Amino acid sequence: MELVMRPNSCPNCKSHQIDTHKKYQIKTGAERQLYYCHGCQSYFSETKDTFLFGLRTSISRIILVLDTLTEGLGINAATRVFSVSKNSIYRWQGRLSELKKTLLLYALCHQFLQQVIEGDEVYTKVNKNLPPEESLGWTIILMDRATRFLWQMECGRKDRKLFRKVLRTLSKVIKKTGELTLLTDGERRYGNLLFEICAEVLREGNPGRPKKTLPTGVKVRVKNKGSQAHKRGPKRPKYQAPHAEHPQTQQNLKDQDIHANHVEGFNSSLRRKSAAFRRKTNTYAKKQKRLQERLDTLWVVYNFVRIHFTTKKVPAAALGILEEGLTWIQLFSIRKAF
Repeated sequence: MELVMRPNSCPNCKSHQIDTHKKYQIKTGAERQLYYCHGCQSYFSETKDTFLFGLRTSISRIILVLDTLTEGLGINAATRVFSVSKNSIYRWQGRLSELKKTLLLYALCHQFLQQVIEGDEVYTKVNKNLPPEESLGWTIILMDRATRFLWQMECGRKDRKLFRKVLRTLSKVIKKTGELTLLTDGERRYGNLLFEICAEVLREGNPGRPKKTLPTGVKVRVKNKGSQAHKRGPKRPKYQAPHAEHPQTQQNLKDQDIHANHVEGFNSSLRRKSAAFRRKTNTYAKKQKRLQERLDTLWVVYNFVRIHFTTKKVPAAALGILEEGLTWIQLFSIRKAF
């Protein structure tokens, strides 16, 4: 599997002039390979820049802790159950979350024919019980409908900056996809910011300023929820395209297909899988950084390790990124991209 193959460059000087030097044994009895770099004349282990580098705790114990964390156990409960320190769990969680960048880059190397992506937000508290508009716990989720692959999970204050960061990732996905549809419930900022980021100029030869549209093959639909009886002015339609689309974009989307039910279902499961999102408790996240690490860890495990109960496949395999899901050991052997 390409993600876990032999290192092809030196982690110190990035030189490709490396050779195998010798094998050595670690305390558990397992053998590992040592490499020699001709560029900087240094030696490095095959675990350099991977999750496994410098670990002293047994891998089976680390897998057990991280697996239960992504199934809803809180940090404090994990320290009591497994008799490990909180800092150790944070360190393991941080290392695993760093793989998100590598795996996302790997996913964006592939081409996709068609995708229907649902966007929605889920909310939790961070540090203090603040009003929702001031909380740093708003999490935007973008999910592919057919494969349940999560393209993005990003937390922060629910403002323009957060939406823009998420939609920059989506703009990269658009470049790799022939036809992409984004569906949201009531939140118009998805379509507005996506139009700003990747709008195309449509030149028809007519006098005047050329019209801007979404890229060819890209559709955005908003299902406006809630009653507008108490609001003044014209009523918004229930199903709406917030911006002009390219005339060559095929319009084959039915009104009954404009919903974000699948990602809303994932939001419900997220409240079971992450203690930071659980309702009616005070187990909310203490820091935004730790919350994002937990989300990135869940992103990695959900997309590349666990089989989804509806598709019967790991989401990355269902999307065509991998032939089959990764094991925990394969995941820990992936070299970071930075």
